[in-house]
Amino acid sequence: MYRAGRRLGIELLGLQAGDQVLDIGCGTGLNFALLQKEIGPSGTIVGVDRSADMLKLARRRADRNGWTNVILIEADAVALAPTEVSQRIAEQGGREHSDASFATYALSLMPDWGIAWENMLALTTGTAVLGVVDMQEPTGPFSVMAPLARLACWLGGSDIHAHPWTAVERDCGAVAAASARGAHLQIRVGRLTA
Repeated sequence: MYRAGRRLGIELLGLQAGDQVLDIGCGTGLNFALLQKEIGPSGTIVGVDRSADMLKLARRRADRNGWTNVILIEADAVALAPTEVSQRIAEQGGREHSDASFATYALSLMPDWGIAWENMLALTTGTAVLGVVDMQEPTGPFSVMAPLARLACWLGGSDIHAHPWTAVERDCGAVAAASARGAHLQIRVGRLTA
């Protein structure tokens, strides 16, 4: 069900071969295959997650697929120091600032997701493309599924009312919007302007 949001978000990023993309709250690396198709072997994926166990699974996924262009950073997106993370990325062969930053179903897990958003901005170039995929209650005919959506988010620890994609609408230009699954999945992608 949630792959649809990932796919739409990554399509809207408009990544190019050779781009470096920051995957905030990357978890086990579920975005990696879709990102690899866009950036190719000359690009770089920087996965950031606070869970060492999730990052071990992400590393296994990268190794199993032969993706040598994946850098993994253990850090809490809310508490990290952007300068320190930039240095850690550079030490592993990446650039200090990414061409794109993407968060899928991660920001709504963070009570202070606005701080994580500011850190995303600090870790990208001044003209980077930024994307957020997250959840809200379904609308229209799908609103009958709202109790199930609320339960799923509650079980997963997400705040269905967080609406973190509003940061893209506020801070970026040329915002592209999409939704899926009865508007339960919300996708926003925009570009920073220098």
